[in-house]
Amino acid sequence: MEDSGVESALRARLEALQAEHRALDEEIAQRAEVPGDELALRRLKKRKLMLKDEIARLNDSLYPDIIA
Repeated sequence: MEDSGVESALRARLEALQAEHRALDEEIAQRAEVPGDELALRRLKKRKLMLKDEIARLNDSLYPDIIA
């Protein structure tokens, strides 16, 4: 496994990204209920997808799939 300092930094980054992802999810749900700026809604959704990809990359580096 990686150095514990690096690993703890990755875990902290992962937690921060997951919190931001949840916050965006809530904001998107609220904005979707009210007609308004569709461009802003699309930007939020795009940011959420980018966060999802980064979360997946961090998860893969922290918890690699080892096929036995």
